[in-house]
Amino acid sequence: MADLHLRTVTRTQGNNRALKDGTVTPEGATFDFEEIPVLVQGFRRMVRTLEFDVCEMALTTYLTAKAHGVRFTAVPAFLVCGFLHNAITIDAGYGVTSPKDLEGKKVGVNRGYTVTTGVWARAIMADEYGVDLDSITWVLSGDEHVAEYRPPANVVPAPAGRTLDEMLASGELAAVVGVDVDSPDARPLLPNPDAAAYAALQQRGLWPINHLVVIRDDLLAEHPDLGRRVFDAFAECKRRYVERLRAGTLPELTKTDRMHQTVMELTGWDDPLPYGIEPNRQVLEELVRSAVDQKILDRAPRLEDMFTADTRDVVA
Repeated sequence: MADLHLRTVTRTQGNNRALKDGTVTPEGATFDFEEIPVLVQGFRRMVRTLEFDVCEMALTTYLTAKAHGVRFTAVPAFLVCGFLHNAITIDAGYGVTSPKDLEGKKVGVNRGYTVTTGVWARAIMADEYGVDLDSITWVLSGDEHVAEYRPPANVVPAPAGRTLDEMLASGELAAVVGVDVDSPDARPLLPNPDAAAYAALQQRGLWPINHLVVIRDDLLAEHPDLGRRVFDAFAECKRRYVERLRAGTLPELTKTDRMHQTVMELTGWDDPLPYGIEPNRQVLEELVRSAVDQKILDRAPRLEDMFTADTRDVVA
């Protein structure tokens, strides 16, 4: 039987490089990769038109899309995790010195309110620093990938023709989330965000998940084992990457590779990117709870219902 050809979008990085170069392939299928320079545009195209068969996807975008009936389902291959205590930036000249200083003010958010980086950053502010998120006006630089989503009343668009970094520099915004600010007066809200992130990882297991993999539901209906085949391919590719990372045989370390090494050093884990529901249950539940608290989801889905039936019990 001929291979199933799957139109696929995923960035090239260590834990899926062997998929991109064809060294690892899914059983009975071929990934036909399409390169999209700005990956978030791939998310939008998948959410709005189901343009691809298999697609890397931001976690909260996925949850929001599922809640609004988009016909795709994830496998628990968590391609991107990262430290996000450094995601909020302030201008040192306007008197903001602590997270609680943001209350009652305006804070800019890169792109949409449901962007996963913003969700995690707000969750950290609420859970670790007691910030009242509802008291803040969240100012967006763009719209939502899921066009049907309607944000709460304290979420507004930026004025036409204005950028978030300009508004931060003028003092109109107390802070911005997920924005690279090129200014000598810009600094992270937290004075030592790396130390705070490392402490959160060690003390409460916070290793924020950002991206996973989704598959169109019509393909899953036609090929009931496709979720597992896709998962296994991503898992094998990641296993090879982690093996080389631990052995020190990667030809050149990227910033992400060094971050993964730091995670292993801090935790003693053999694998900085565990795939599967169970090893990530606590973090997934925290993200879902935060999405409900932040009025992105009306109710929390059961974790098992977020993933294909054939991948709910697998770990890699």
